[in-house]
Parts: sequence; C-alpha cells; structure tokens
Amino acid sequence: MIVVTGAAGFIGSVLVSKLNKEGIIDLVLVDDFTKKEKAANLESALFLAKIERDIFIDWFQKNAAEVKGVYHIGARTDTTEFDTAIFDKLNVAYTKFIWNVCSENAIPLVYASSAATYGLGEYGYKDDHDIVEKLKPLNPYGDSKNDFDIWALKQEKQPPFWAGLKFFNVYGPNEYHKGRMASVIFHAYKQIKDTGKMKLFASHNPDYKDGEQIRDFIYVKDVVSVCQWLMENKPQSALYNLGTGTARTFLDLVKNTFSAMDKKADISFIPTPEDIRDKYQYFTEADMSKLINAGYHQPFYTLEEGVKDYVSNYLVNEEIY
Repeated sequence: MIVVTGAAGFIGSVLVSKLNKEGIIDLVLVDDFTKKEKAANLESALFLAKIERDIFIDWFQKNAAEVKGVYHIGARTDTTEFDTAIFDKLNVAYTKFIWNVCSENAIPLVYASSAATYGLGEYGYKDDHDIVEKLKPLNPYGDSKNDFDIWALKQEKQPPFWAGLKFFNVYGPNEYHKGRMASVIFHAYKQIKDTGKMKLFASHNPDYKDGEQIRDFIYVKDVVSVCQWLMENKPQSALYNLGTGTARTFLDLVKNTFSAMDKKADISFIPTPEDIRDKYQYFTEADMSKLINAGYHQPFYTLEEGVKDYVSNYLVNEEIY
C-alpha cells in the first residue's frame, strides 16, 4: 500500500485523484480530518483507510512492512505564521519521523520541500545541494523546510530512494479551502467575478514595472505527475526543483484569467503593504535541469493552458479534481 500525507489538502488530494484515475486505490490517507472545509476534496476518493495525523505515527511504526511508498505532502504552509514551535513540530520533527521509519524499512519517500527555501534568491534558484546551508528563507515556514533539507542531506541512513520537491507557485483545483493562502489565480478569479476588476501590487523596485513582478507558476496537475514519476522511476535521490522553468509576470497571469472568464481586462495597482515590502520577491524561476536530466520529459502546462483549464473546468462551478 501507498501512504499519502496531507491527503485532504490541495496538492495531496489532487495526487490521490491522479493515482485513483490510474487504478491505484491501495492508499492510506493521512491528514487532520477534523477540518471539515477540506472534506469535499476526498468525496470521490478510493482508498483503504483514513488515519488521523496524530495517530499515524503509531500506525506507521506497526504497519511499515506493508507500505511500498510514502508521499509526504502534508505540512503547515502558512507563510504568515510566526510561531516556530508549530513548524518545528509539524514540518521538521514529523518529517524526520517519517524519514526514519522509511529508512529503517526500505520504503521510498517523496516529500514536499518548498521554493520558499530560496528566500530572495541570493544564491539563485538551482537545486544544488552545495547551497542549501547558505540559503536564507524569509519566514519560519521557509526556514522549517530548509532545516529539514539540511538535516536530510546529512543522514547516513536514508530511504532506498528519496526526493525532496521544492514546489514553486502551485495553482489549480482543490484549493478552495485555503483562504488567503490560495493561489493568486484563485483570488483573481474571485475578485474579477465579484467586481469585474483586479488589483495587483505595484512595484517598489525600479527594475520592475507595475505588474511585471515575475514568478514560476506551475499547475497542480504537473506537480502530481512529477511526484508519481519520481516514485515509479526512482532516479538519483536528491532535492529537485518543481516549477516549469519559465517565469511569467503577474500581468500575464491576470490577463489570462480575464480571458478565460471571457471578460475585458481591467487591472489597477495598489501599494505593496509596507510590512512585506523588504521581503517581497520580484523574481523566481526554477532551474529544472536536474529533473530533466533525471529523465522527466513530459511537457508542462503553459500559463495560458493551465489558467484556461483551471477557470473553465473547475473554478466556474467549484469542481473538485
């Protein structure tokens, strides 16, 4: 059987659905299932069992011999949370536990790291193990993900295969429950639907015009395809970037959202809040050469394709993938 943590969340639930579509139903789903706002994400899911996050630790130790792989997608992802104890418990200690059980029982592990580890990009956006200890994340969430990556790279005892995925800006279906932490596309759709307009942060960097701040936006369907490919093909164990390798502007994103909604673009700019200006990223773009060299050659959705699919097939009727 296969374990998926964070199974009721955004990426986790899309992964569960992708596996189901390919006939893989011997799944053990792990999450905090008391959060009812995520329940819809798993309404049609096929699986062996649901296990509460806090109970899973005991369950895994007792049942590890039956587990053939772990997708550890669950994490505390709120970048505005500054209680480091929460991140130490849920993102670092919990992942160390999973790593250790996988190592002791020869279980392949694919886990969620984050592009938040790169901070302002002082050392670029290359998934090079040599720079991991130098990185300067901008918040406790990013710190927690980098702290685990640093720890993992130092371990002599490892799973037979492992991959830590540095997710860039992921968007797509099943993020309805995420509130303020949902993607910019999700919020753009809601704002355009309600007002017919969209407000973006103005640039406070002379090197970038308003709306031309750049991000590497990746569709969640591509993210789960990579997760599954890594688990099934098991190339070299490593940290891997997971973006498209092609950064796009926020103007591109919003214009495509207007287009997908068949509306005329009406975009204005508001000042970036002062409390985040000094930590605002003006450019992120994943260097995808490591994953490509490992053998992953499936094309990624373009921003145009991804936004159209997301808006037309999911957001319009709040459909679940």
